[in-house]
Amino acid sequence: MPLKKVGELVIPSSLDHLSEVDHFAERMVKKLALPKEILDDVAISATEAVNNAILHGNKGNAGKKVTIRFYLCAQYLRLVVRDEGSGFAPESVPDPRQQQNLLKTSGRGLLIMRYLMDRVSFQRRRNGMSIIMDKFCPECHTVQSGGG
Repeated sequence: MPLKKVGELVIPSSLDHLSEVDHFAERMVKKLALPKEILDDVAISATEAVNNAILHGNKGNAGKKVTIRFYLCAQYLRLVVRDEGSGFAPESVPDPRQQQNLLKTSGRGLLIMRYLMDRVSFQRRRNGMSIIMDKFCPECHTVQSGGG
């Protein structure tokens, strides 16, 4: 079964809107009747990705937008967060587990997302960067057939 878009939220690049993202992620996972563990992992990952998109992608420019989309197929839930920034090289982000980075107050977002989600990839766009995160869920096929 192909991916089906089940929800979208667009917010200005302002940390004031992070609570909207959290509520949106919770509504999506609850609407799809997925287990709480998936809700927690997806909600935390969504917040981390949007935080990065606002601060690093869009450089806090409230005139730029962050788009959050949820997709569903028979095997997994997909979360896509897109900014309107100039992009970055994910491999160049310092590893927060290295000694010189342990005491830094930021820099753990990508590590957290990679730990909580089953697949994480990045796509540079003409006018922004997207992070694509998949969470495998055996229950997804029942949600699809049950009308979610």
